[in-house]
Amino acid sequence: MRRTSLTTTDAPKNGWRTIRRVAPYLWPEGQGWVKRRVVLALLALFLSKLVAVGTPLFYKAAVDALAGEGETAAWMLALGAIGLTVAYGVARLTVVGFQQLRDAIFARVGQRALRALALKTFRHIHAMSLRYHISRKTGGLSRIIERGVKGVEFLLRFLLFSIGPLILELLMIAVVLWTLFDFRYVAVVMAVIAAYTLFTFKVTEWRVKLRKRMNDQDTDANQKAIDSLLNFETVKYFNAEGREAARYDAAMAGYEHAALHSSYSLALLNFGQSFLITGGLVIVMVMAAIGVQAGTLTVGDFVMVNAYMIQITMPLNFLGTVYREIRQSLVDMGEMFDLLEQAPDVTDRPDARQLQVTGGELRLRDVHFGYEADRPILKGVTLTVRPGQTVAVVGPSGSGKSTIGRLLFRFYDVQGGALTIDGQDVRDVTQSSLHAAIGVVPQDTVLFNDTIGYNIGYGLDGATQEQIEDAARAAQIHGFIAGLPEGYDTLVGERGLKLSGGEKQRVGIARTLLKNPPILLLDEATSALDSETEQGIQEALSLAGQGRTVITIAHRLSTVADAGRIVVLEDGRIAEQGTHAELLARQGRYASLWERQASERVRSEAAE
Repeated sequence: MRRTSLTTTDAPKNGWRTIRRVAPYLWPEGQGWVKRRVVLALLALFLSKLVAVGTPLFYKAAVDALAGEGETAAWMLALGAIGLTVAYGVARLTVVGFQQLRDAIFARVGQRALRALALKTFRHIHAMSLRYHISRKTGGLSRIIERGVKGVEFLLRFLLFSIGPLILELLMIAVVLWTLFDFRYVAVVMAVIAAYTLFTFKVTEWRVKLRKRMNDQDTDANQKAIDSLLNFETVKYFNAEGREAARYDAAMAGYEHAALHSSYSLALLNFGQSFLITGGLVIVMVMAAIGVQAGTLTVGDFVMVNAYMIQITMPLNFLGTVYREIRQSLVDMGEMFDLLEQAPDVTDRPDARQLQVTGGELRLRDVHFGYEADRPILKGVTLTVRPGQTVAVVGPSGSGKSTIGRLLFRFYDVQGGALTIDGQDVRDVTQSSLHAAIGVVPQDTVLFNDTIGYNIGYGLDGATQEQIEDAARAAQIHGFIAGLPEGYDTLVGERGLKLSGGEKQRVGIARTLLKNPPILLLDEATSALDSETEQGIQEALSLAGQGRTVITIAHRLSTVADAGRIVVLEDGRIAEQGTHAELLARQGRYASLWERQASERVRSEAAE
């Protein structure tokens, strides 16, 4: 998986790329309600800033009224000291009210964006090819998505409510200070803001690199934890609990080291920011105190200057926090957008049509394919499976048997030749229609951590209970399920581990039957089962294949002896084909494989 680079040259470019990807969610085409909410939120924001800048004026007037200083305007006389104090409190409450109104109006916009981007990422991951999924790390991927999606709403709030409104408030306060006092106050405030901003940005850029390292360590630790838990049985088999704990602890030690550096740098940043703000506050307050002593300013002016400086520190502190969070969000979301920018290896053509299955004839014409450029797997395979025919593909490991099934389902595209269904090249039809026409029973059926009923019903969206039970009967597992205390509501556990291998396979057969596809692919569906269980599963598979075109990929030849035709693959080519009896009579490659497996069975039975 590609990593987001954070060198000094390309970090800003990556940040702007992320902002450009997120910004359209603030003003989406055809979403009038979103635009209205954004406008109303901005209006509430402007009103809150306007009231916030005027609030210290009530504070000054109340203090001057109590101290009996300064010129008293008519509105001050009308309100009186108590009235002015109440007005000050009402103004502060109004500021908070407008801020909360802004958040309430904008909340739906942010949550909509979060949901839309999460769904887009989820769909994109499912659209990625098998090549991507067999190389990805589930734990690390889930953490990247989690962090990236959580950053969406924050980044939208930043785009709308942070920098622009912050600059507006600072300018309004500068105008008030210049109007009521003189330029010296504005100069000090501007100098403090400039120093604070420069210091914050420089230190935060440094901290972003520390955060990136911390994220990498967090992803690595999470991946190791998920991987270990998914392989719980393997850990137990090899008595490796201590080894796994040590491996996880080593990853967490790396995270701890990175997190400590991040915490130390945060302490430095916070102290530096406080030093600059406090220094500016003291300078301005000393200037005001000198004015009060000289009689040019009132006590109310002194208090108002203090109120404005404190009011300035709040958005500045907010700027520091926001900038840190922005950079963090850009790092987190950058990795997620890197993921979204990875194009799937297998995509539908712009003019792709729906697959029309009229009979179910499969044809491979001089098919060439290799997972790596320097390691070809299929070397010119030509094969025809007639409608309703059962064809078995056998051969030694590495001969390309399972590869044919993956090409048929279009997990990969052929690199030479063509693969067609009823004369339609699978590259010219939509993947959705192709997948709908093919049912697969794999060697190891993986189930969702849900009920048996849910797992069988997964074969047909919206399946009724009656349809689910009919499919279970056809797969010869209804009696077993009915005998369970909770029946079809029985939970199967993570990856179906509460069921035996044979039971999982029957559930897999049942949901494939419920799908009712015209083409059936059995990819070594019984190779991991014992002989007795295998015989029962074979009966269910024979019933499942009636009236369908069936390709059986098998290692154990005894399971395909009744197939209409057997194709023997060796080194990526068809070595021979025919019925079981014909191939034995030829005394070729199939016959030697049969004899070897027969002798192995005899030795196994003798050992028992």
